Amino acid sequence: MSSMIVIPSFWTKPAGNRVRTTRTKTEAPYGNPTSLDDPNPPLVRMLESLRMARGLDRIVVVVRTTDPSLEVRADERVRELLRDFSDLDIFVMGPAERGSLTRRLEQLEMNFLIPAIVEESYGATRNLGLIVAAVAGAQTAIMLDDNEIIDRADFIETALYGLGQSFESGEVCLAKTGYYVDEHGNWKREEISNFTDIFWRPAVAFNQTMAGVFKTPRLKSARMAFGGAMAFHRDMYMSVAFDPWIGRGEDTDYIINARMHGHEVFSDDQWYVTKYAGSGGDPVTRFKQDAFRFVYEHRKLEFAKSQVDLRQVSPKSLSPYPGSFIDAGIGWRAFMTGVLKLISSEDRMGYFVAGRSALTTAAQYARENCANYFAFQRAWAHMMARIWEDVALGPLFFAGRAPDRSALTGQFKAITGSFKAID
Repeated sequence: MSSMIVIPSFWTKPAGNRVRTTRTKTEAPYGNPTSLDDPNPPLVRMLESLRMARGLDRIVVVVRTTDPSLEVRADERVRELLRDFSDLDIFVMGPAERGSLTRRLEQLEMNFLIPAIVEESYGATRNLGLIVAAVAGAQTAIMLDDNEIIDRADFIETALYGLGQSFESGEVCLAKTGYYVDEHGNWKREEISNFTDIFWRPAVAFNQTMAGVFKTPRLKSARMAFGGAMAFHRDMYMSVAFDPWIGRGEDTDYIINARMHGHEVFSDDQWYVTKYAGSGGDPVTRFKQDAFRFVYEHRKLEFAKSQVDLRQVSPKSLSPYPGSFIDAGIGWRAFMTGVLKLISSEDRMGYFVAGRSALTTAAQYARENCANYFAFQRAWAHMMARIWEDVALGPLFFAGRAPDRSALTGQFKAITGSFKAID
């Protein structure tokens, strides 16, 4: 079956660059993006490792940035790097290609989907990769990240193992996830024992859930997923989308999305990738982002209960991780963690404000946005069916009709209505 490798690549301004950018948000949406002046970007290391993989077909690199003003520079940087990989079939989904996609959606009268496609989030970025897979007619799609490497020639065979397989229970494996290891082959996360984290120990819950991954059988129902090690059959990615409005954890959230729509994501204990962790970012920002995502997830589960066409998903079915962090008490647990950090923390007020936000701004964000995904999801399958091997996007993307980037000085609108021939 034809397969496409999807690799998101996130970029940010050069180190030390003091030029003001156009983003108005106080926090960049992507963690550990690559600096535009990085002499050894991780994308190169990933692509070099992919050369050993047997059965390698087409690759798509989805370029995103921490600020819209950097998009053209990042796009040019990626294409410059790819000159050393002429032996690989690589398609770049950059700003010009996104523009072509949005104009095609306008022509198909699906312009109401455009805000979700261009949303600056991990979920929207992964959806862009799935859209390219549909345009290419890929039977399967494999998600990787640019800060990973593979170390085995049978990587693609392992990634696709079991896809389409039926089980005695009647379930069919249409999506699966592997897991991450570090440079030393370790998958465990460091567990914090500080008393200020008594209500907030995701690493402990994570390790408990991961321990269950290595029990028989090889393929089992997943409770959490790893976005840089996911594989999809077309029947799954054409029918279930990532949530563009969840700030972090879009991969594990996909398990919930799939379950709500009658599918399962499976975990494969023999499929892994080596991930090179970045700095991890500011711990206060990380705590705040996690609080936002967990509060959002809980609201999403509750909202789904009002939808008669969705299967219900309980936090318990996903415990210990992420289930124990998406129950009804998550807002107060985040708040109490912020309070305890006032006693002993390097950034006391930062943690307190972040914890308090779980009861205020995070809750407000969840109320305002959690319904967006369900509206988007209901149109996703229809959109994907329309663009499957699309006669307009296919030649534009894959047959040398790429737009002239030197002409990207304005917007090219879709042509609508009739025209009158000139005598």
